[in-house]
Amino acid sequence: MKSFTYERAATLAQAASSAASHTGARFIAGGTNLLDLMKLEIETPGHLIDVNGLPLDQIDGTPEGGLRIGALVRNTDLAADLRVRRDYPVLSRALLAGASGQLRNQATTAGNLLQRTRCPYFYDPNQPCNKRLPGSGCSALDGYSRQLAVVGASEHCIATHPSDMAVAMRVLDAVVETVLADGTERQIPLEAFYRPPGDTPHLETHLQPGELIVAVTLPAPVGGVQIYHKVRDRASYAFALVSVAAIIHPDGSGRVAMGGVAHQPWRTAQADAELPHGAKAVCQHLFAGAQPTPENQFKLTLAERTLALVLAQARG
Repeated sequence: MKSFTYERAATLAQAASSAASHTGARFIAGGTNLLDLMKLEIETPGHLIDVNGLPLDQIDGTPEGGLRIGALVRNTDLAADLRVRRDYPVLSRALLAGASGQLRNQATTAGNLLQRTRCPYFYDPNQPCNKRLPGSGCSALDGYSRQLAVVGASEHCIATHPSDMAVAMRVLDAVVETVLADGTERQIPLEAFYRPPGDTPHLETHLQPGELIVAVTLPAPVGGVQIYHKVRDRASYAFALVSVAAIIHPDGSGRVAMGGVAHQPWRTAQADAELPHGAKAVCQHLFAGAQPTPENQFKLTLAERTLALVLAQARG
């Protein structure tokens, strides 16, 4: 691990000011992903700003009837919150499907959104990876790609986003609240939070340098039957091959987002509109333009069958 400096921020202003004054500074909270990447020298920040002392660990109701989830709320606490379990069960189930109990105790809401891909070539410094070293190439294109993206990718990167929580938040129309280094506040809908890989896959979100996530807001509950179903190679501590977050209403309408298939939780308005017509119609829109590799072509069939199972469960 390369040397770095460290400070513990006591206020948002201090955290923002420090981020502005240290080029390449990184915020750290649970550290469940960042510290691993630093040990491998995939991430090499020169300065760490510990934000655990900031008052961002509460879950509060909003005037609109939704919830405002602080950036430092631990995954375990969020999954167990009675309001989340009652009104947003798809989120609770997604959180409990991720990682292990020990990691959920430490991992935070903001960190979960910002975790980086688990593509094996990203984690191997001996292999070319445009996400790790821009311009070096993408080893996955002609390599092992079974777990990687089938849609939304580019000729420069076919990595997937690993979060379960983000898939549920996408189907719930979550909004990310941030503060910039100059104190400016922003609200970013989760659908616009992640960047497509294009020719700059190392730029994963639309956050600006030094911009700090302070909360994620959920709108008022929309009801319906809410299901999160994750298909993986083993029953625990594994990332999704395909996951489905769905909200289905009695008339058959609803919403669906998928994980394990793209660089971000994958959802389209056209696919949502096809839910009353079944899984095949939804997936025709959801995966329009898909470009799977021979190794992950199976994901298209798996996604349709998993959605069909979810729809059957939702409709009893």
